[in-house]
Amino acid sequence: MILGIEGSCDESALALFDPREGVTGEWISSQIAVHQTYGGVVPDLASREHLENFFPLLEQALKNGSTINRIAVTQGPGLAGCLAMGLGLAKSLALAWDIPIAGVNHLRGHAFSPFIGLHHDALDAFAKELTQFLPHLGLIVSGGNTLLFEMDTQQAFTILARTIDDAAGEALDKGAKLLGLNYPGGPLIERYALEGDPSALAFPRALLEAHEWKFSFSGLKTSLRYRLEKMDDRDVQTALPDLCASYQQAVIDPLVLKTHQVLKQRQFRSLGLSGGVANNQRLRTAFADLAEQTQQSFFIAEPSHTGDNAAMIAFAAWADPTVLFQKDALDLSIHPALTL
Repeated sequence: MILGIEGSCDESALALFDPREGVTGEWISSQIAVHQTYGGVVPDLASREHLENFFPLLEQALKNGSTINRIAVTQGPGLAGCLAMGLGLAKSLALAWDIPIAGVNHLRGHAFSPFIGLHHDALDAFAKELTQFLPHLGLIVSGGNTLLFEMDTQQAFTILARTIDDAAGEALDKGAKLLGLNYPGGPLIERYALEGDPSALAFPRALLEAHEWKFSFSGLKTSLRYRLEKMDDRDVQTALPDLCASYQQAVIDPLVLKTHQVLKQRQFRSLGLSGGVANNQRLRTAFADLAEQTQQSFFIAEPSHTGDNAAMIAFAAWADPTVLFQKDALDLSIHPALTL
């Protein structure tokens, strides 16, 4: 049984993963209400909230009655203060219980999260099943990251494309703030967009050329700001559904287009989608359509495993061959700048 601990940003989360049964329990404490006043995550407040939230979550997890044999904790990337809280808890428990501990790359947790449903009761059986879908092309899209990666037949990762400025989720949240919507703004933009026309307003899409394996969303945010400066509050409220629908579409289109371009230029056997923005239904549908069009097996993280969650950390610790459990808990350190 692996206890997963996730605290890279503003979600305190624990999960239990049993190699025989899969994820057997998940507990999470959200900080959205704490950070809404500020329109975004305040690192010092996030660290303080982890300190207050982890222990009540641990009490709930221990009521599960399972014998915990190993601990997996997010090691980075993330906010250093927040990572320190999760690592401190994990190291203390590993020392107190005298069990091995492993640090997990947060992004690799997202990369493996679509495969949680592929779980088998033995690691070699899972690895054999996974091999049928490799090489794999995955998109991680969240508030802090937007990147396309390849997982090759040896389960080695290569980043193929990433944002050169804002992440897609960041662009949605910042756009929502410009529109006067609360934080986190992405889900609110999606809600208003349901009543709007995604082709009503023209917003720019950057780096659309097939040879440009990059994403960029800062120009989109600037375009929205300039448009809103020419509108009064009444006009904005009247046009809000169309503004949201058109802006959201301008975020989604490059994600789908760039993924399609990579699929045309390289051979893959499956397509994956993960990260917090993967909860967006329009994006999920667009990727499902793309997978069908290009005849790719499609893996998408369950909604409960798209955001920052501990189940993906525990699962990745089991499934990722690069993760090593060690008995020397004090040797584990923060790596906030880790890439995939």
